[in-house]
Amino acid sequence: MATVETEFDQLQQALDRGGVNAALDQLAEHLREHKKYHELFEALKMKVRFDLGLPLTYSDAGDDLAESTRTKLEDGLIAACRDVGMALLREGAVREGWMYLRPVGDRTAAAAELANIEANEENLDALIEVSLHEGVDPKRGYALVLEHHGTCNAITTYESVVVRQSTTAQQAAAGLLVEHVHGELLATVRADIAQQQGAEPKETTLKELVADRDWLFGEHSYHLDTTHLASTVRFSRLLEDESQLRLALDLTAYGRRLSSQFQYKGDQPFEDIYPSHAFYLGALLGEDVDAAVEYFRERAESLDPREHGGLPVEAYVQLLDRLGRYAPAIGALLDFVQVQPDAATQVVPLLLELSRKSGNFDRLINYCRERGDLLGYATAALCSAATQH
Repeated sequence: MATVETEFDQLQQALDRGGVNAALDQLAEHLREHKKYHELFEALKMKVRFDLGLPLTYSDAGDDLAESTRTKLEDGLIAACRDVGMALLREGAVREGWMYLRPVGDRTAAAAELANIEANEENLDALIEVSLHEGVDPKRGYALVLEHHGTCNAITTYESVVVRQSTTAQQAAAGLLVEHVHGELLATVRADIAQQQGAEPKETTLKELVADRDWLFGEHSYHLDTTHLASTVRFSRLLEDESQLRLALDLTAYGRRLSSQFQYKGDQPFEDIYPSHAFYLGALLGEDVDAAVEYFRERAESLDPREHGGLPVEAYVQLLDRLGRYAPAIGALLDFVQVQPDAATQVVPLLLELSRKSGNFDRLINYCRERGDLLGYATAALCSAATQH
């Protein structure tokens, strides 16, 4: 009881000595020292309101404030959220810390603080939730899923969570998955060869390891869950990092040797998963580029969009875009909307981006004029004019 009385006494002394402002400072200092962060937030809120000349607490009637005062109040509350949220993260309180930091919106600062928290049994789920599901640090969150919950769970998480996030987040997750699956498969294949032949193989890639060893691929033989392999290869199309692209291409070399029962069908134009992805990934690495372009061009032009949707054209256009072949990419899109006019609204932004990359807006300007799209025409014409200055 003596300690409680002393705390009350200290607060009263601060109030008597320096008024409300000093008492609020004393209260905040005490709460911070004793790590009572939820109470600290309430004290900081009162401090903000007092500094603005407002009642210390909210009332049911709310605040009727001038715009400038409301802005200052909101800024002060955001600062209090940041203060308390970061303090909680430093204490390892992942979910509680993010609860305060969410309205702040500074994911970079939150991610930096989360990086200092080592994962353990108690905080693993919270770290995955905040890092991955809340999008604070998707790469780390996905790495934790892979490390602690395994490949199967990681693939399910990719398909249910990661695909709804930014392209950057998807690329980071896909890269981690490719590295993980390739490393696992490479080690398993090498171990099988060493056991069968009595010596460690000298080859360092899957393509080299399987080239002259047909005996690795019996009717029911595989070295890694084949559904995991197929999914990982599908996700790899997003990759831009050269080393990860090479690992993904190496996975296709193994996948193509699997028994027919493990050659799962994908959506067109990637129905034959491993050969089609070998073309696509290889082209991104500068290998057999013209053959790959022809492969996907033929499918974009021959597959009926009413049956297969826009994926064949999308894959072809994306490949051309990544290869810097903007003119044929624009042409393919324009041909597509002739067959699927309903897709025009979705196509125009991509046409604008491709036109910007190519530096030529003429075809887009003509297209928008022909279809009576005044806004699209104006946007394209203005962007074209801006490039001339």
